[in-house]
Amino acid sequence: MEITVRQLTQEELKKKGVFGWPIWSKEISRFDWQYESVEECYFLEGDVEVTTQDGKKMSFGRGDFVTFPEGLSCVWEIKRPVRKHYNFR
Repeated sequence: MEITVRQLTQEELKKKGVFGWPIWSKEISRFDWQYESVEECYFLEGDVEVTTQDGKKMSFGRGDFVTFPEGLSCVWEIKRPVRKHYNFR
């Protein structure tokens, strides 16, 4: 189960309809999370470190387009408040 992180152009983001997706915001915090479906998201603000069950750590922030796979269990550590567009599929 791989988390993918990409840098998309504004054109690619528009094609996907990202700017029409809902926005999720969260303060500095730490919590467990399980993905019941695939989530795609585009970070507008923030600094996050996600640790998967196998101990792999990944960091995300402004400008990152991240895809979380269905079935992933992880711990989110929000180091700077987050705002992101998100879409479940």
